[in-house]
Amino acid sequence: MDRHDATGPRTEDPGFPARTAPRCGGLGELDEAVSRCRACPRLVAWREQVATDRRAAFSGWEYWGRPVPGFGPADASLAVVGLAPAAHGGNRTGRMFTGDDSGDLLFAALHAVGLASQPTSTHRGDGLVLHGVRVTAPVHCAPPQNRPTTAERDTCRPWLATELSLLTNLRAIVVLGGFGWQALLPVLEATGRRLPRPRPAFGHGAHVVLPGDDDRSELHLFGSYHPSRRNVSTRLMTLRMLVDVLHDAAGVSGPGR
Repeated sequence: MDRHDATGPRTEDPGFPARTAPRCGGLGELDEAVSRCRACPRLVAWREQVATDRRAAFSGWEYWGRPVPGFGPADASLAVVGLAPAAHGGNRTGRMFTGDDSGDLLFAALHAVGLASQPTSTHRGDGLVLHGVRVTAPVHCAPPQNRPTTAERDTCRPWLATELSLLTNLRAIVVLGGFGWQALLPVLEATGRRLPRPRPAFGHGAHVVLPGDDDRSELHLFGSYHPSRRNVSTRLMTLRMLVDVLHDAAGVSGPGR
């Protein structure tokens, strides 16, 4: 694996995201840089261990075992921000929310709203196309116990900031879970968005409108419980609940059919 960027810091450098992300001129370049990042030693060790010590059900898979870039078109007007790839989901398939229970619910909901070409996402190259929406996360590597540290979140932050800035048609963001909500607000503030004071609290169905400026339109933030296995099994989250939030977000951002 290439661990050196010829025009910048080594990929193991904690400053690799901060120095590399702002130089990316498009999502393709950004996604390629994300997939090479090795800035967080704990996450690198875990994602690669999981890719070697594979779950029995996936013993025949060649795991991705790298940071997982965002997924969706460059002209997306809606973004969905989660937490991080799952060890045997995105870390296996190389696509956000693909191959795990959370993704099963998310893509079924996206399809129901007209934002995805099919209700399932099983692997890269399965034919799935997203319409007007991009799916991403504040942390791009699978973390142990699905719990990134605050330092890992902050190290990864420049990737998300640049990704959102490259979505020049962005009108709305659906945030899945409190971790994503807390990770996203500083990113938006750093880009010049004016946040309410006190900062808006996360909650399912939360809806906050950030004012626009001379160059950008207003931005709608929607909160939703994360479609994790636990939330679904306890009925804290249902397909209908997620569809309703995505429907509202699509209504103000424009995508969907």
